[in-house]
Amino acid sequence: MWRWACVAAVLAVASARATPTADTVRWVAQDVPPHFSFVQGRPPGSVAELGRGEVDGFMRVLLPRMSGYRHAFVEASTARYEAESRRGQTLCSTLHVRTPERLRWLHFSHLYPPLASREVHVIVPRKLMTELVAGQPPGSRLVLAQLLQRRDLHPLVARDRAFGVQIDSLLSRHTVPRLAVGAKFSHQMLEMLRAGRMDYTLEYPSVVQEYLARVGDPGALVALPVAEGLSTLLATVSCSRTPEGLRQIRAIDAAVRGLASDPDREAWMHEWRGGGVDQQDMKRLNAYMDERARGGARIE
Repeated sequence: MWRWACVAAVLAVASARATPTADTVRWVAQDVPPHFSFVQGRPPGSVAELGRGEVDGFMRVLLPRMSGYRHAFVEASTARYEAESRRGQTLCSTLHVRTPERLRWLHFSHLYPPLASREVHVIVPRKLMTELVAGQPPGSRLVLAQLLQRRDLHPLVARDRAFGVQIDSLLSRHTVPRLAVGAKFSHQMLEMLRAGRMDYTLEYPSVVQEYLARVGDPGALVALPVAEGLSTLLATVSCSRTPEGLRQIRAIDAAVRGLASDPDREAWMHEWRGGGVDQQDMKRLNAYMDERARGGARIE
């Protein structure tokens, strides 16, 4: 009996070792509500704790479709994401825009087309708004290229943050101060703007609205659209340029194609966006998902 018990124990250990454990995707988490929100000031502890904004809400419906993967969320600045990736560690992110420089250390794929909430605006104190829009026709947009030429106004933007091809190109041609900030960069920049440390910054208007509601000062800052604002053409996902990162982004890309080909697409879109998708956004989403369902992997 003892001998058979030993044999059974050995077989159980061998079986446990032979059973593959689920891979874990470590996701970069940054507190940039309403796109990605921390739970009570902390990164999500699980997929179930993800918020319901544009980015974390999409992850909420996407990640359960990655069969064989677990998910962990790591509070990390862009600088840490780059440093860990260059050291051979693997992280993934739905919060980083594709740039030529980042392709050196990241693989990219994409998730969905631009929504109205992805349009970058110039954010200014309310007292400055009147001066900037004076003389402009109703409904017109500021031209960021002209605004950057003014020597009487002082911009400040987050270091390591990308705003899309058009705006990044403009910023590279001007001396625009950049500030190193952490994983809560949006609120840090808006706090400084509200305190008068600079004249304007760049941000999504929905982020500004959420911040002002949180601090109880709804009229302090104003978001002004700029001609170059719709600069982020696609929402992207990235993983460190490592063998593990390549496997993970392939699995993410396959899960996106699974969503796109789901016959009950309307159900997951409603779970993601609720009633918050306008008609033009819905038309773009369906056209994108139709194309994504027909095509193969989209990985750089």
